[in-house]
Amino acid sequence: MPEDPSKPADHSSGSNSESSPEASAATGTHRGAEARAQAESHYYAALDHVADGDDNQAVDEYRQSLAADPAFTDALHGLSRALQNLNRLDEAIEVANQISALDPNDVLAHTSLSILYQKKGMVPEAEAEANKARILGWKQQLKGNKSS
Repeated sequence: MPEDPSKPADHSSGSNSESSPEASAATGTHRGAEARAQAESHYYAALDHVADGDDNQAVDEYRQSLAADPAFTDALHGLSRALQNLNRLDEAIEVANQISALDPNDVLAHTSLSILYQKKGMVPEAEAEANKARILGWKQQLKGNKSS
């Protein structure tokens, strides 16, 4: 009997264990969406802890967010800031460098590095990062002006 096109096909009883590339891609996309949702849930929990002044708990939540999605730059920014608040400057620098590696054009990453280096008394490094941030900012402004 032909399948009713208005109902989803049930292929679960088949013995063919191979899945199509389309099914694999859809499953990967679904897993990616689940991971991102989990990352965002921990990210928002971390923001709540920051608002409550509990940076230690925020660090834990940011790390859980990043365990779900290591490329979630918003969580990386938050983690770097929470570590800075806890005066864990070397760790904050490592995280800010991760952001910069993921997105070399992230102005905030370079600004954060400049601040962190300044706090550590590393003036030449701080100035170099401030210059990178300034140049990236100018480039972004110029791109914005060209599109208008």
